[in-house]
Amino acid sequence: MSRWSYYTSVARLTPRALASAPVHRLQGLARQALYRRRAPLDAESLRASLGLRDASELPARMLESRSTRAWCEVSRRPSVLRALEALPGGRERAVTRAERVEARHFDLFGTVLELAPGQPVPWSLDPVSGHVWPDAEGPRLRTFVPGADIKYPWVLGRADWAVALAQGAWAARSEEQRNRFAADFTSLARDFLTRNPVGRGVHWSSTMEVALRAANLAQALVMLADTPAVRAPAFLAELLCALGEHAAWVEAHLEDGGAVPNNHLVADFVGLLVVGSLFPALPGAARWRTRAAEGLARALLAQVHPDGLSFEGSVAYHRLALELFTLAWLVAAGTGSPLTTQAGTRLRSMFGAAAAITSERGLAPQVGDNDSGRAWPLEDRASLDFSYLAPLGAALFGDTRLKEKDSVFPVEAAWLLGAEGMERFQALTPEARPRSVSFDAGGLHVLRGGGAFVAVSAGPQGQRGVGGHSHHDKLSFELHLGGVPVLVDCGTGTYTRDPGLRNRLRGTAMHNTPVVDSAELWPLDPARLFALPDATHARVDVFVTGEALDRLVAHHEGYRRLSAPVSVVRMLLLDKRERALCVVDALEGRGVHTVDLRLHLPDAEARLRAPEEEELARALRVPEAPRTFGPVAVELGPAGAPRALVLPEAGVVPRLEPSQLSPDYGRLKDVVRIAWRMRVQAPARVGWVVLFL
Repeated sequence: MSRWSYYTSVARLTPRALASAPVHRLQGLARQALYRRRAPLDAESLRASLGLRDASELPARMLESRSTRAWCEVSRRPSVLRALEALPGGRERAVTRAERVEARHFDLFGTVLELAPGQPVPWSLDPVSGHVWPDAEGPRLRTFVPGADIKYPWVLGRADWAVALAQGAWAARSEEQRNRFAADFTSLARDFLTRNPVGRGVHWSSTMEVALRAANLAQALVMLADTPAVRAPAFLAELLCALGEHAAWVEAHLEDGGAVPNNHLVADFVGLLVVGSLFPALPGAARWRTRAAEGLARALLAQVHPDGLSFEGSVAYHRLALELFTLAWLVAAGTGSPLTTQAGTRLRSMFGAAAAITSERGLAPQVGDNDSGRAWPLEDRASLDFSYLAPLGAALFGDTRLKEKDSVFPVEAAWLLGAEGMERFQALTPEARPRSVSFDAGGLHVLRGGGAFVAVSAGPQGQRGVGGHSHHDKLSFELHLGGVPVLVDCGTGTYTRDPGLRNRLRGTAMHNTPVVDSAELWPLDPARLFALPDATHARVDVFVTGEALDRLVAHHEGYRRLSAPVSVVRMLLLDKRERALCVVDALEGRGVHTVDLRLHLPDAEARLRAPEEEELARALRVPEAPRTFGPVAVELGPAGAPRALVLPEAGVVPRLEPSQLSPDYGRLKDVVRIAWRMRVQAPARVGWVVLFL
């Protein structure tokens, strides 16, 4: 797709946003010009701004008698520890995570960077490819390097290790261990700041990364405020100046110049808010707080639909956005300047959406991009583990609608809310019951019952049509049985390391949706890895739920551009009594077409076999199921304990073929998929049933 075609697509979808982008870019250039004319913050100018006679007064001025009640204040430690002690292994895991950092074991998307004692941290290294980004001006750095992935050094430079060390210091069982973790924090922070000076190198090539690093360093500093290593005047001055420089950089380089600002801008504001709130005496802090609070309140309303689902078009990014907004809410409330009531209402709805799109074991479907991103990884979790979000929201807001029966107070809530949050959670009477729900604006729809969880993608592309983190997944679905994924989305794999792989995994054929004449739903532009505008006009036509049956009918117009135009209509009927899912795919239009359907599995556990008479009888009892089935079905799950059986209608011959799945960012594993091909004369339809075993 040509550049002109791309911009006309975006203009059609978001004309007002596209028109405002040049204004934001001009404002950004003006901010950057002012930034370049400012004098950098150093120890002397910091001391002068605070009215201190010498550096020895800095710890008392910045670390003692703090008036804020943010979660990370040292005064909160006893309450947090009381909550952690009530959670099996909560305190011990924090110590273990800090020990891994101390041993220089960094887990970067499943690739462990393990350094020998005394070996310097390779801050600019992609450990998979071996590529090292050069010392160059950050904004001008070439971030897209064939075969390399900049997200690996970025995730190391976000300084999650700083918070992990601070958590370990709080959870330590001895003063010696506590002081050791604090000393290691000062050592790592100093090394990073020395070898990655302001504006230079890979860690200054993305404002979002600068902002998240600033937030993590600031929170860790506050958590360790009473330790000797952190209170050393020379180190404290160095880190406070670095925080001031980080915030000034973020303010000058806000990521608001795109057609539709997204989670990057939210992260920028969070970094400004955290630094400005935790260290209000820093020069510029009041301005950072004001700008960030106003920006976050706007972003919550602009980037979260009224029903609570993120506008990103990605389930994994819903978690990232929710963590970002929650951190901002907690820090703002703890410093006496809470965000608006309207923002709080929208944030609460995000927790409700997270619960609604989660299956029984707390696992979310993989819809859209999944880069395993976190805002506060206070506990190690899989990239689609949403189990902690609704209980955290229940404890945060005292909302019984977010507490399900048997839900557990999560470790994240212990850190962020302490014993008071645990008591509030325990006092809530469970009210929430998982239900079928349709998020029309966000394009995600859930059918639930009979032990099944079905998540269907049908709606506009994310980011108001730009589709930066969307996939060609219209009418595709995931099926979980008993909380275990059975039919899945293939994931993301990588962003820039392999553009071909990225486009293959976000293409139509890697999703559980019909492919007509081997065509994509909309052309993929190989030069635009973070844009996927479309004209499919996908939407749900019928969504009816009940005690026995849930029924969804949706369609898209992605293949109306073919020489013989057709629309694709899919009906999914969840029969909760028969414990079965019936799917009917229809082509409406004209012409002869080749239709491919691929159903992607989470593993290689599948077998072709003949259906049994009882299974055929059961499938025939499902409303709208085919009247005859073929002689070959596909059994899914372990051979001794199968989970489901896929029965295509007569005339359809399924086969098993190799495929790939990316369960987390940066990981690929070999799996199999079910596939069948048909040559049909439109209008045509084909049906199939999945029996839950």
